[in-house]
Amino acid sequence: MNALHELSAIELIAAYTSKALSPVEVTRAVLAQIERCEPQLHATYALDPVGALAQAAASQARWLRGEPQGALDGVPVTIKENIATRGVPVPLGTAAVELVPAERDAPPAARLREANAVILGKTTMPDYGMLSSGLSSFHALARNPWDTSKNPGGSSAGAAAAAAAGYGPLHLGTDIGGSVRLPAGWCGIFALKPSLGRIPIFPPYAGRVAGPMTRGVPDAALMMRVLSLPDARDSMSLPYQPIAWQELARPLRLLKIGLLLDAGWGLPVEPEVRAAVETAAKAFEACGAIVVPLKPFMTRAMAEGMDQFWRCRSWMDISALPPERRAKVLPFIVEWARGGAGLNGEQVFTGYSQMAAMREAAVTACQPFDFVFTPTAPMPAFAAELPCPTNDPSLPFEHIAFTLPYNMSEQPAASINCGYTESGLPIGLQIVGHRHDDLGVLQMAHAWELLRPASRPWPMG
Repeated sequence: MNALHELSAIELIAAYTSKALSPVEVTRAVLAQIERCEPQLHATYALDPVGALAQAAASQARWLRGEPQGALDGVPVTIKENIATRGVPVPLGTAAVELVPAERDAPPAARLREANAVILGKTTMPDYGMLSSGLSSFHALARNPWDTSKNPGGSSAGAAAAAAAGYGPLHLGTDIGGSVRLPAGWCGIFALKPSLGRIPIFPPYAGRVAGPMTRGVPDAALMMRVLSLPDARDSMSLPYQPIAWQELARPLRLLKIGLLLDAGWGLPVEPEVRAAVETAAKAFEACGAIVVPLKPFMTRAMAEGMDQFWRCRSWMDISALPPERRAKVLPFIVEWARGGAGLNGEQVFTGYSQMAAMREAAVTACQPFDFVFTPTAPMPAFAAELPCPTNDPSLPFEHIAFTLPYNMSEQPAASINCGYTESGLPIGLQIVGHRHDDLGVLQMAHAWELLRPASRPWPMG
C-alpha cells in the first residue's frame, strides 16, 4: 500500500469500509505530510489541524458503527481560499482585504461539509485571483512541488501544489480563465473546469466555475457527485441532473478529435509541449479515434477586448479602496488594472462584447468534433517569483490563450498530465467537450490515464 497521504479517495473509502484504515490515522498522516512540505511550498491558508482531527474522529465513530454519512465521509479535502467557509476570513489573496470571518459556507464548501469530508483548511491564491501564479501580497509565495524554483501556476496555486505534494486526495479550486487547468498542467495533476453552472457557486459570474483538482480522474468524478448537487444561491446554475459520474469507461473508436496546436494569439507552443500533446493524440488515433487538425479560432482582438474589460472591472474595485489599503495590493496587479482607468463606455462595452465573440467562435470551432485536444499552456512551469510568464503587466495573459475561450463558451475542459520536459517538469493536455458534456470529458481523461505511459513518482513522497 502507498503511504497514507498518497492514497486516493476511492482507496480510502474502500479501506474505511473494510476497517483496514481509520479517518483519524489518515488525517494524521496527511497533516504530517503538510507539516513536512509546507515550509517549502506555502500552499495552505487557515490550516486547521485541531478541527480536522475532530471531524476525522466523528467520521471514525460513524464508520465503526457501520453508519457512514455522505459520499466523502472521512476523506481529507482542501478548499481554495476564495470559496467561503464559515468562520474563516476570505482575503482573496490580497493584503488589501479586511479580514472578516465568513458567515456561511459557499455552495461548494457546503456540499463538501454535508458529505462529511474532513476539511483540512484552505489553499492559497494570488491577489484577487487575477494571476496564473502563486505570487500574493497576503500569502507567502507558493511553489511547485516538482521544482521549488518554479511556479505552481494559479490562481488555484495552493490547491495544485497541495494535490501534487500529497496533502490528501481532494482539492477544490475555481477557474475564470484557466485557474484550475493551468496550475494542474504545471503541477502534473488532473483538474476539471466544468460547464458553467454545473457546480453551484456564489457569487456567480460569467465564466466563473469551481472544479475538482485531484491526482486522478476517478477521485474528481467522486467529487462531482457531491459538488454538482443543487444550491439555489447560484442564479446561473444548471438544472440538477443525476449524472452517473463514476461510469468512466468509453469506447474510443470513430470518435472525432480536433487537435488545436495554435491558439491564434499568445505565446508560441514550446517544442516539448507540442510533442507531448501530439503523442497523446496519436495514442487515441491508435485506438480508432479520428484526429483532425483544428485551425485557430481566437483572435488578438478578442483577447485585448477581454483584457480591457477585466482591467476596467478591477480598477473600479481597487480605486474604491481607501489609499492605505490600495497600497497593499500587489504592485503588478495595480499597474495592470490601471490600464482600465479612463476607458470610455464604448471601449468597455466593446471589450465586454468579446465574451460573446469568444463563445461563438469556440462553440462553432468545436461543433464538428466530439472532443478537442490542446496544450493546457504553451510552456512548462516558469520561475516561482514571477506574476506571469511574460512578467509584463501590458501583456499578462499571453499564456491563457488555450484555456480562456472555454470559460466564455461555458464548455467543460480538463487538464491532465501527458508527459514531462527533459528537466522533469509536467506537461498538461487539455481535453474540451461540448457544453454540458462534463461526463464525456472525464471519460476521455480517464481513457488517457489508461493509455499513457507510467507516470513518474509524485514529488515530495
